Amino acid sequence: MKRVIIYLLCLILFVSLFSCTEIGQGQDTDNVTADSKAETDTKIGYLEISAEEAKKLMTENPDAVILDVREADEYNGGHIPGAVLLPYRDIPEKAQTVIPDKDRMILVYCRSGRRSKIASDSLVALGYSAVYEFGGIIDWPYETE
Repeated sequence: MKRVIIYLLCLILFVSLFSCTEIGQGQDTDNVTADSKAETDTKIGYLEISAEEAKKLMTENPDAVILDVREADEYNGGHIPGAVLLPYRDIPEKAQTVIPDKDRMILVYCRSGRRSKIASDSLVALGYSAVYEFGGIIDWPYETE
């Protein structure tokens, strides 16, 4: 009987030690700091950046892919210079053809930011490692063509 009690106590101790929740889980997202936002972005696999940060990355990394994930008619109506069109719904089937190097920097945008987040998730799921999502062209204060 003592062995059973000792075994159960050890089991309870073991479970309690290794079932702790992850630090930051369930935290109040209204008070997110830049550091905690970067930690959250790392967990989701891509980084959310501002238009200003995206513009700087484009300037510093001329080989980066600027990926427009809108539809062709939206792209033809105006896009960021040098942007490659790959509608977000086509990413699972066509990303490898359009962007064969999975380590290449990819800067993703759409119209308002919703589709670019979905596209960024898809790219990360496919194994792309340097994905930066910067929202929508409606917030892009720089040149378009």
